[in-house]
Amino acid sequence: MLLDGGSLGRPAPDNKTTDLNLLFNMVNNSAMNEQKINELWSHLHWLTVLAQQGSFTAAAARLGVSKAAMSQHMAELERMAGVALVRRTTRSVQLTEAGQRLVDDTRAPFEHIARSFAEVRDLAGAPRGLLRVTAPVALARQQLVPRLADFLREYPEVRLELDMSDRLSSMTTEGFDLAIRHTAAPPDTHVAWTLCATRSVLVASRSYLRRSGTPNSPADLINHNCLHYPRAHDAPVWTFEPIHPATTADLPTERITVPVTGSLSANNSEALRDAALTGLGIALLPDFSAQASLQAGKLVQVLPQWKPVGAFAEQLYAIRPYSPHVPRAVTVFVAYLREAFSGGFGEGIEPPSDRLG
Repeated sequence: MLLDGGSLGRPAPDNKTTDLNLLFNMVNNSAMNEQKINELWSHLHWLTVLAQQGSFTAAAARLGVSKAAMSQHMAELERMAGVALVRRTTRSVQLTEAGQRLVDDTRAPFEHIARSFAEVRDLAGAPRGLLRVTAPVALARQQLVPRLADFLREYPEVRLELDMSDRLSSMTTEGFDLAIRHTAAPPDTHVAWTLCATRSVLVASRSYLRRSGTPNSPADLINHNCLHYPRAHDAPVWTFEPIHPATTADLPTERITVPVTGSLSANNSEALRDAALTGLGIALLPDFSAQASLQAGKLVQVLPQWKPVGAFAEQLYAIRPYSPHVPRAVTVFVAYLREAFSGGFGEGIEPPSDRLG
């Protein structure tokens, strides 16, 4: 479902909320004074964060407090409740049945309070506050970080925290406002804005091609040192389809898949690019990793009349979990990214059609 002029996703299912006052009435044994009830608010909120994060260390970091303070709050909450709420182990934290019930009953009201407060803050004027973003390492280093200064100068009240990681993290659990992801299919429970199209490109240094020869067809890659991503336990293969089979009589009209071998595999496109720059072999890269080296003439395209398929996704998205309210800082950052990445990463990469006779 299209949302907000170019985003897609579907609303998360509605949940019935529980009035916090009912919970306080259950806990209040008529001996609990107003001060204790006020303390209960923060203690319960910390418990929901602990349940979300799964450990005292992560929860403390999320709340911006010490691990000792986190542990003390949970001990105080257990004393107020008169029952154990948290089961501690050396590696993780699990809630008891009573603790889980408290979290289930209070999570939705606290989320509603947070959304309402964020909406009120957004009425106050310029976008502001902390914006937590996660993005793949290579994309962030090469394409995202160089574009951040202009955004932060334009919105000086926004603070941006960037997590560079190739692992697929849980945005809700880890508290991210936005994820930049190179993916074929964003989760349908999230809102996804398309930033730009991307493509894969086969590259090598001139020194390697002089030494080892230039392949004329995908089948020739069997005789070359191919620098590739490791793909679980599968034997590495590259798949290609001809760009213009109808106008090039000597090209096949269907996809070709060839097994490849090489002296280096790496799960980072920067590493593969740098290895190709040393003349080690032929690398298959996303265009955002190859762009600068192709523009500088340090790498050249290989088999430009063939399109690599299936190696990397062909769209770049900004993704966030669905919520009725999107903070203004997120909205303006997504708009900025869509403008910044609107041209894609093809500049300096010669279009395949220009290389065909």
